[in-house]
Amino acid sequence: MNPITMRQAVQADQEQLADLRALVLYDDLTRLGRYDDVKVRERFRNTFDPVHTRIIEVEGSMAGCVALKPKAEVYLLEHFYIHPDYQGQRIGTQVLNMLLKLDEVQGRRVTLNVLQGSPARRLYERFGFMLDSEDEVDVFMSVQLQ
Repeated sequence: MNPITMRQAVQADQEQLADLRALVLYDDLTRLGRYDDVKVRERFRNTFDPVHTRIIEVEGSMAGCVALKPKAEVYLLEHFYIHPDYQGQRIGTQVLNMLLKLDEVQGRRVTLNVLQGSPARRLYERFGFMLDSEDEVDVFMSVQLQ
């Protein structure tokens, strides 16, 4: 298992991360008939907040990103993308282990959405995320942390 580090994102990371989102989501969005090269990046740009986003690095190289945003009484986990070259190496597991142990999320509900049919859903289920609702495109999940 590759050891990971996480650093705070900065505004200058935005375009590289928007491109990462497009790459990671391409297969699932195409399968769902929803891939749009412009919109996939624009949605990231519209919700990117470097204050709450971390860059995931393996041996100094960017392997992905994740955002954990406080929203009223819950935390929203979003923009969790692992570059295809790093997928299958348990990086997602390491990241979730780190994030879900943070002091600020203890006792809170963490919510997320994942695309229908995405293999990432299994990762979230292993961490206790349960189905809240779903539609033809998204699966909405959450976990209550103790």
